[in-house]
Amino acid sequence: MIDKKKVEQIVNEWLTKTDYFLVDLTVSADDRIVVVIDHAEGVWIEDCAELSRYIESQLSREEEDYELEVGSAGLGQPFRVKQQYDIHVGKAIETQTRDGKKWQGILTKVDEETFTVLTTQKIKPEGAKRPKQVEVEKEFRYDEVVLTKYLIRVK
Repeated sequence: MIDKKKVEQIVNEWLTKTDYFLVDLTVSADDRIVVVIDHAEGVWIEDCAELSRYIESQLSREEEDYELEVGSAGLGQPFRVKQQYDIHVGKAIETQTRDGKKWQGILTKVDEETFTVLTTQKIKPEGAKRPKQVEVEKEFRYDEVVLTKYLIRVK
């Protein structure tokens, strides 16, 4: 079986020469290697092919046969690493907490422990007859969130 740490080291060597970052890396029991990368400005297929060739140049098919797939984190896929939050600051996201509540809004702040979303809520001011839409900043801890993803809006 191919060693995941060895593949991760190879990928990280290539990544140090680029602005890409690793989102996910899996090596299955049948030696299927899947590498997922991302970039603030999107991922180019040419770069995926270059990374694939680099990995292949560092592994020997004579020692172990393997299947290799290199791709990008999809727009509709949940965020897996903090860097994905970083590159989406100022953009619309959707997040779901462990209690099942979904929140939509603009990602305004990201730090090591939490992220903040500017969201719109209906709040009934004291003495008012009807609730009003109010913008509220809501802070989330990463460990209280089930998923967060880029919100694709069609105009």
